[in-house]
Amino acid sequence: MLNSMKEVEKKTMKKMRFHVRFSLAMAIAVALCIGCLTPAMAADSAEQQLLVDKARVSFQSVIQDDNFIWLRENLHQAKALLIVPSLLKAGFILGGSGGNGVLVARNEKTGKWSQPAFYTVGSVTFGFQIGGEAAEVIMVARTRKALDSLYSSSFKLGGDTSIAAGPVGAGTKANVMTDFVSFSRTKGAYAGLSLEGAVIKTRDGWNEAYYGEAVRPLDILVKGAVSNPGSKELRKTIANAERAGSSTSGSQGKARYHVVERGDTLWGLSQQYGVPVAEIRRLNNIEEGQAIYPGQKIMLQ
Repeated sequence: MLNSMKEVEKKTMKKMRFHVRFSLAMAIAVALCIGCLTPAMAADSAEQQLLVDKARVSFQSVIQDDNFIWLRENLHQAKALLIVPSLLKAGFILGGSGGNGVLVARNEKTGKWSQPAFYTVGSVTFGFQIGGEAAEVIMVARTRKALDSLYSSSFKLGGDTSIAAGPVGAGTKANVMTDFVSFSRTKGAYAGLSLEGAVIKTRDGWNEAYYGEAVRPLDILVKGAVSNPGSKELRKTIANAERAGSSTSGSQGKARYHVVERGDTLWGLSQQYGVPVAEIRRLNNIEEGQAIYPGQKIMLQ
């Protein structure tokens, strides 16, 4: 009887040791899986972050171009911006095209720019093409109707929402009445770029990858339910350009000067005072590539 009880006790202890070892093994396996998945999840947003970075560079380049003074001076009236760093052509003479873009919207109460949401733009028609491979495009939503359309999963430009190419060139004072106004620039040469009839769709998969959870445009642009620190520089660049443009459009023509301090740059002065770099160069006879120096008196208007 005693031997029988000892045998039962031995079997019980053996089972307990087995369960303990099994539990430990499972815990280690889960920990290893989590460790493997975390870098993978972080890597999933690399493509989206690259597009955000490209959008910032593209926006900054376009906003400094003196062919887009109207955009610069009216940026403060925009309700949202859709920035497509590279809109690719499909055909040689006529054809469709497409590209990925990021949308940021202005908070009506605070005036701050939202986190970016991801979209695609497709079925764009180019005019007669004599070269070039891609166009940088900035679409400005100027009305409530335009903004509301962007919250849907898909819509076509030129139907319920009107769109027109924005004014280009120095001294432009045109009044724009459409819901959307677009600006495009190419490295090659296109004789025309029409966004009429283009289809804009949300990229839910990209939004989820960038923010780590399934979200809709309203969650990102209006509710501010998610955030990614990788968008900070894009939003900062847009906010700085907006302030500079507002200062330019509201100036009264009184001469202004700035005494250069250590670390000052022409681009920094342009952002601070809202005067294009090219205009600062012209007013002060500063040639391309010529540096400014501490103590130098710079005319700004």
